[in-house]
Amino acid sequence: MSATLKAATGKAAPRPQPPAAPASRFNPKYLPLAATISLFVAMASLGSVLYSGFFSAQVFLNLLVDNAFLVIVAVGMTFVILSGGIDLSVGSVVALTTMVSAALVEQHGWSPAAVIPLVLLMGTAFGAFMGFLIERFRLQPFIVTLAGMFLARGLCYLISVDSISITNEFYSEVSQLRIPLWEDASLSISALIAVAVLLAAVFIAHCTPFGRTVYAVGGNEQSALLMGLPVRRTLVGVYTLSGFCSALAGVVFTFYMLSGYGLHATGLELDAIAAVVIGGTLLSGGVGYVAGTLFGVLMLGIIQTLISFDGSLSSWWTRIVVGVLLFVFCLLQRLLVKRTPTSS
Repeated sequence: MSATLKAATGKAAPRPQPPAAPASRFNPKYLPLAATISLFVAMASLGSVLYSGFFSAQVFLNLLVDNAFLVIVAVGMTFVILSGGIDLSVGSVVALTTMVSAALVEQHGWSPAAVIPLVLLMGTAFGAFMGFLIERFRLQPFIVTLAGMFLARGLCYLISVDSISITNEFYSEVSQLRIPLWEDASLSISALIAVAVLLAAVFIAHCTPFGRTVYAVGGNEQSALLMGLPVRRTLVGVYTLSGFCSALAGVVFTFYMLSGYGLHATGLELDAIAAVVIGGTLLSGGVGYVAGTLFGVLMLGIIQTLISFDGSLSSWWTRIVVGVLLFVFCLLQRLLVKRTPTSS
């Protein structure tokens, strides 16, 4: 029959195609985020069963209250990692912000209305400078931000080697102020700032050209260049945004601690990276969600809360559990990278 058709038309008969495989209902790129949310729900359920008083609105709101500064830092880190970079300077910028704020307010009598915009501008400029070096000279982000980490931390000790307490009335009032929600549940000003930053970041990441370009650059920088996207401006922009978020987190941390100290926020950059990775953002860039970062931070917070409720475990168990989770999520990312070419 095929020979007859070929003779009549002069073309070979088309080979029958196998039936198309049904489209997968679950995209593998959502796997880390789904795992994070599921694990968070499981831990919350476990705590509610094991410890009386754990399942309450205020306990869960405290996860945000106590980690508001980490949420803000991790939001900035999310954009950096989505672009395929890394920022190791965030913890040192937080510490520098607290030191500059404390020194200007307590030792020089500046008004908080002048100090807060100044330190925000300082952190933004610091991040923009690192982004410029990375983009202009094609330097490795790891090395540039590591140098930024040492620089910012060293500048803290040029101001003072000792802690500077903040007794200013404005900082004290903001530190103690609570916004009532319902019954006995309340949120701090710092937590509200963190929520506002998170919502703004979600909008920027998914509803603006800048956010879409960040994803494109992280996915494939060369392809983004060929598409005519502003890659250079975007690379500088993500580090500028990270610097701003770090400085804002430093302001929030100052409200939280009511002091400036060179050792504040030591290791915060590692917590931020851990939260971003646990939240489902690929370290290779191009895949991830800002909302996932929130769950990553809440995951770190609920681990600390469970250990606190237990009372018999050392606080170092938090680091151990986070380390195990990072191993697991790195393996999930590796599986995701392997499956992506075949699933597309």
